[in-house]
Amino acid sequence: MTDRPLSPAEFVGALRAIGAERYHSLHPFHKLLHGGKLNRGQVQAWALNRFYYQHQIPVKDATLIARLPTPALRREWRKRLIDHDGDGNAPGGMERWLKLAEGVGLDRAHVESLDGLLPATRFAVDAYVALVRDRSILEAIGSSLTELFSPGIIAERVEGMLRGYPFVTLDTLAYFTPRLTQAPRDSDFALAYVKEHARTRADQEAVMAALRTKCDILWAMLDALYFAYVEPRMIPPGAFVPK
Repeated sequence: MTDRPLSPAEFVGALRAIGAERYHSLHPFHKLLHGGKLNRGQVQAWALNRFYYQHQIPVKDATLIARLPTPALRREWRKRLIDHDGDGNAPGGMERWLKLAEGVGLDRAHVESLDGLLPATRFAVDAYVALVRDRSILEAIGSSLTELFSPGIIAERVEGMLRGYPFVTLDTLAYFTPRLTQAPRDSDFALAYVKEHARTRADQEAVMAALRTKCDILWAMLDALYFAYVEPRMIPPGAFVPK
């Protein structure tokens, strides 16, 4: 590897190439989900396990806010907490995900209890929180750049699930509407930050490695869902069993 820093255009191109190769929109489970090929129980398993990710995203963001060195940075990142937790008046993303879970037939209290999660879901999501807690601020912010790729998957998901599942409505999928504007806003900020602060090739490589790790975490969550609920359908003890 050369020590020459990538130009801004090269750096952004390398980051986008990671998403093109590794983002979980490419996973077989997502292709089944978006193609209307899953049954209700499998969709429920996805909604239940994904809730743990939604549940821990504000924890991850609060962890990073505590580490940020300036009021301006903390104010900027605080928007993400409000997006997910709400502001006490308007509901946030976590509440909207609970509505999604109810919409596909899950009991809200059961989802909130975090019972029935796949062990790999816990390991993967907790690994993301640990990355943001333990790695450099540059790497922590870089790991959030999966949001560069999310608007495309959101549009595909909403269209595919509405077409493929009669038990899914627009109200069920209301979680995703705000994300179409929130994710680009957040990724624009994060991208500008890493472009400014990743001044050496080593810094740039660290950001790219963090983004690969985040993609791996999202991929691993879907690996676990596929293994437990699609093929070979080996559900671990204590995990959700569809009716």
